[in-house]
Amino acid sequence: MSQAKQTEKTTCYHCGEDCIDQTLVHDNHSFCCQGCKAVYTLLNDTGLISYYEIDEKTPGKTVKEDHSSKDFLDLEEVQNRYFDFKEGRQRKVTFYLPSMHCAACIWLLERLEQINNGVVKSEVNFLRKELTVFFHCDQISLKELVILLEKLGYPPDLQRDLSHQNKKNPEQRKLLLKLGVAGFAFGNIMLFSFPDYLSLEDASLDSFKPLFSFLNLLLAMPVLVYSAMDYLKSAWKSIRIGYLTIDVPIALGIIALFGRSAYEVLSSTGAGYFDSFAGLIFFLLIGKWYQGRTYEALAFDRDFKSYFPIAVTRIKNQQEEVCMLEEIEVGNRIKLLNNQVIPADSILIKGIANIDYSFVNGESDIIEKHEGDVLHAGGRQTAGSIEIEVVKNVSHSYLTGLWNQEVFNNNDEQRFSGLIDKVSRYFSVAILSIAFLTLGLRWWFELGETFNAFTAVLIIACPCALALSMPFAMGNVSRILGKLGFFVKNARTLEKMASLDTVVFDKTGTLTNATRSKVLFNGPALSENQMVLVRSAAASSTHPLSVAIKTSLPALSTSAPDFYEELAGLGLKARIGESEVALGSAQMAKTLSKKEESTFNTSVVHLWIDGKHLGYFTIEKEVREGIPELVKQLQLRFETHLLSGDNDSEMKRMKSIFGEKSKLWFKQSPMDKLHYVAQVQQNGRSVLMLGDGLNDAGALKEANVGIA
Repeated sequence: MSQAKQTEKTTCYHCGEDCIDQTLVHDNHSFCCQGCKAVYTLLNDTGLISYYEIDEKTPGKTVKEDHSSKDFLDLEEVQNRYFDFKEGRQRKVTFYLPSMHCAACIWLLERLEQINNGVVKSEVNFLRKELTVFFHCDQISLKELVILLEKLGYPPDLQRDLSHQNKKNPEQRKLLLKLGVAGFAFGNIMLFSFPDYLSLEDASLDSFKPLFSFLNLLLAMPVLVYSAMDYLKSAWKSIRIGYLTIDVPIALGIIALFGRSAYEVLSSTGAGYFDSFAGLIFFLLIGKWYQGRTYEALAFDRDFKSYFPIAVTRIKNQQEEVCMLEEIEVGNRIKLLNNQVIPADSILIKGIANIDYSFVNGESDIIEKHEGDVLHAGGRQTAGSIEIEVVKNVSHSYLTGLWNQEVFNNNDEQRFSGLIDKVSRYFSVAILSIAFLTLGLRWWFELGETFNAFTAVLIIACPCALALSMPFAMGNVSRILGKLGFFVKNARTLEKMASLDTVVFDKTGTLTNATRSKVLFNGPALSENQMVLVRSAAASSTHPLSVAIKTSLPALSTSAPDFYEELAGLGLKARIGESEVALGSAQMAKTLSKKEESTFNTSVVHLWIDGKHLGYFTIEKEVREGIPELVKQLQLRFETHLLSGDNDSEMKRMKSIFGEKSKLWFKQSPMDKLHYVAQVQQNGRSVLMLGDGLNDAGALKEANVGIA
């Protein structure tokens, strides 16, 4: 058994990645693809070549040419949904650029006007990875602007931009208004209270003290009825359902503080504590605002449509037209290009489909479909263009059914009681007991100042320090984790992580790298000429196994086949010069039976040259670097499980990682995974689920903590 030898790799001057498929030389620099070369040429021609001096190691991202259609960006209804501003020929649009990663990116993106005269100005918000562009539509269209960004190596996430367009957070806006009211009142009340702070005994001020006290009362009333209303409502709701939260003692402290202050002012017995009251609300709201800002940049509200194309090519009266996803109807015929997602359950009408369903069911193998076969929504076509006929609306497709499971309608906040709320149950009861005991004893023994003692207990015992510290602490921890690339949905997730005792892994795309494969050739070592023949034949096919074989071989010069034929479900044949090459399954030449071939634990592609069987390639997905060590470390503290949508061909390799006694489950559907996690939880376990793709979404949601 031998592996195809590797040649010394060259690094791309633009993106810094290895040149695997090809090496292009231009201006004495090497590039991995035409995209990187085009960006370099574009920067050089526009006088922006100093871009490469900002980050000498990896200034740019890999730029692969994307042949998917952008014609939908020419539709007026699409443009109206993207534009932030539209007047005359001026346009403003904001893009989310996930590839933005360093100072060099900012430097380049803020100089778009030097690259294209149609761009007036471009501004970058690096923390949110957003680019705002002002441009003239008569000089550059929205479609051309998107293509320009793609050529530069910063393709916009058009789905996210569309789903978030004009989407403001109304709750955050209300919070800012409440914070503003509390801050205004707090500042002015402190100014009016300066004579009391300084203990000024000037007789001339005595006549103004009642006025200032009433002004303080008037300023404090909006704080009570508006700024503090969320705490009062939350406390009332928790009391009604018999579940005491942290808001209950806070609300008691707020009411007691305002009530006692108002009594002192109205009875002319004192100035009250309105400064403390307004300050308490102000700082509580600052804590909420800070925590909200921490999560503001994270978007966890995507539904299944976020993963579909925005628009598709519909065939009507033998003519192709671009239409929006919501316009698709049953009976429509749609043309799908390579690497596009099937938007609705359909029937294959024309062409041969090689569908990647890993996003839906976790199965990593490519499924070949023929004319008349049913194609489920969410599958990705991986081999050329096909035509399909829609049999179900988008809202009734199989993919929609997965997303609309009951678990996604559960409110996670209601399923979990945070640490503060658990403590507050006992804290509230204790404080109320002490306060009423104080009231009763002082009234019974006629000790005097009964009301003052009662309210003092409620005011002093208000857990404002705890309520203030938690948002800041959790927000800061989330910010630190975010810098490490670990984004937390909410603060309670951090609390739940402390009690975990079980880790459940998905396999495809989580433990294994979905885009990289390990290819081994089993047989006599291939000569350089034989490797050229195999690479030339495999380069003519878009099948994932052919692509993996081509990528694994040295980047030698190839020749276009004089004859090429792809046999559905079997393999391919090619004639290159005087030699004939065949790549495919054992049934292609009936040299092995299906029973014998099934003994292989990986995908197998046999090789024949000039009719002679030389051996076979075995192809398996690479396990991510460090996974075996990670699993062993986790097993010191946690119980580990594996759930995979793949068949059990990987059983032996996974056992070598998890151990012979580990619980490994294969051929698991999305619902199987969800039910399995629920069953483990019923046995008293606290589950952490790691997965990717929609096929894991139910299990991720059901688990105590889900990591995607």
